[in-house]
Amino acid sequence: MNALVEEMMQYEFMKTALVAGLMLSVLCGVVGVYIVLNRIVFIGDGVAHAAFGGIGLGYLLGIDPFILALVAAVLSAAGIAAVSRSKVSEDTAIGVFLAMGMALGVLLMSMSTGYSRDLFDYLFGNILAVSWIDVRIMIVLTVVITLLALALYKEFLILSFDPHYGEALGLPVSRLKMLLLCMVAFTVVMLIKMVGIIMVIAMLTIPAAISRQHLCDLRKIIALSVVLGMIFVTSGLLVSYAFDLPSGATTIIIASAVFFASTAVSQRSAPA
Repeated sequence: MNALVEEMMQYEFMKTALVAGLMLSVLCGVVGVYIVLNRIVFIGDGVAHAAFGGIGLGYLLGIDPFILALVAAVLSAAGIAAVSRSKVSEDTAIGVFLAMGMALGVLLMSMSTGYSRDLFDYLFGNILAVSWIDVRIMIVLTVVITLLALALYKEFLILSFDPHYGEALGLPVSRLKMLLLCMVAFTVVMLIKMVGIIMVIAMLTIPAAISRQHLCDLRKIIALSVVLGMIFVTSGLLVSYAFDLPSGATTIIIASAVFFASTAVSQRSAPA
């Protein structure tokens, strides 16, 4: 194992992939817990698919697709929040933005000059293609979101468990939820670089879901989610390197296997 790690770390792209994965584990640990607690799991998936419209526009205009994907993700998160405040249910709003984003992305991609080989990476992820510039962006984003989560810990806690009580206390519940959705949008776009649009929801929910099965204290749930994310990313990179497998898919398969094992253990330990 040590020899495998030493061999893998000789390559610069493996070092950037590992650092990027560790940063994303922190993001997923912080944001993913709130997604699970607020039962807005499919918002991450909806925002990820809506971001595909920004990717298609980037290819059409010759602009970095990553930048426009971020813009599209934030706008779709804000749109979902705005539409769901009307008579339209939240899951319906997510479905509409998901379908519209994917359709728009396909349409714009068909209008662009030629097919880009990077499209596969956006759909299925390629953490090995992450650059040090991407890593620096991830570090900044991780610090900002973590500080926000710490500063608004009590507010997000109330929002997650009893938003009506928060309204009675005078908390700006709608603004807090909008801020949470924007945090989700930024995290989703960073995840697209790693595991792709297709599997983005897994990294946001699996570590948090496992932690929620065994812990009750929110701080401990977040901490365990971060640690689990780091374990999944590191083991995924090791296994994919050893057996020449896609890194994103390998990471998700390992995380899913641990989730099912955790679910079986938690069911056996549950009181009759």
